[in-house]
Amino acid sequence: MNAVFVLGVVVSAVVTAGCGSPPAAPAGSSSAETTAAAAPSATTSPPSAAAGPVVNVTIAAGVVTPTNAEVDAAVGQPIVLEVSSDTTDTIHVHSIPERVFDVQPLPGQRFEFSVGIPGRVDVELHDLNRTVVTIVVRP
Repeated sequence: MNAVFVLGVVVSAVVTAGCGSPPAAPAGSSSAETTAAAAPSATTSPPSAAAGPVVNVTIAAGVVTPTNAEVDAAVGQPIVLEVSSDTTDTIHVHSIPERVFDVQPLPGQRFEFSVGIPGRVDVELHDLNRTVVTIVVRP
């Protein structure tokens, strides 16, 4: 199932998620990270067979939307992060190999990658210390 996240600016409590976490765990493992905040709203749309998830990320006044979201993707499927930000930061994708993207204080930034190994892949913001999304990659 692919997901497209519809975002708005929300006020949320500070949620810490260290980027020092180990690389993605094998498929079937569970994530120990939970929050008391409400899950971000998500809608799904039936994309073409080759299209992967698109995650819209907003960083505004220190608030990140979404946080702790989860999407599904297949091995090798393109995954897109569309980022609008009012500050600089670094996106860290905990895949093998790991990927790092520099976020600028600009709207409409697009970062695309794929994952070659099934499992759970965390996508985090370094400076704001937030887990944006976990991608569940299936064979």
